[in-house]
Amino acid sequence: MKFHQYSLDLAWTGNTGEGTRSIAGYARDHRISAPGKPPIHGSSDPSFRGDPARWNPEELLVASLAACHKLWYLGLCAGAGVVVERYGDQPTGVMVEEADGGGRFDSVTLRPHVLVSAASDIQAAFALHDQAHALRFIARSVNFPVRLEPVVTALPHG
Repeated sequence: MKFHQYSLDLAWTGNTGEGTRSIAGYARDHRISAPGKPPIHGSSDPSFRGDPARWNPEELLVASLAACHKLWYLGLCAGAGVVVERYGDQPTGVMVEEADGGGRFDSVTLRPHVLVSAASDIQAAFALHDQAHALRFIARSVNFPVRLEPVVTALPHG
């Protein structure tokens, strides 16, 4: 077993001069940073008084799940001789807000669209999605379903 540690800095940048004296009196803005990387400017979802121009934690969770699948999939394809020419995804996440004000994710659906070379085995390209789905670090760490709806097409021969 091998352990990996991820460290970063999160700084609240939303103090408008009064701190948290009232629920509406402060911004939800923050900055996530780590040495050698550009900062991520975040806030809460606009439904919770957040800045719609900034990333919110829910979007970042969905993005992390999609990016993790992509990275596993591309690596598996490279190892299996499946040549991916283009990869895109339009993932969606569903969060449920409970009566007590708390919430939880109900599900995330990944919708990768993959274009493989004409010489690639399209059946293998589909099957590698299932293998990547089973191995993903982040999806294995969440307590809600992560669904997969892949589309794989091949470049025409010629």
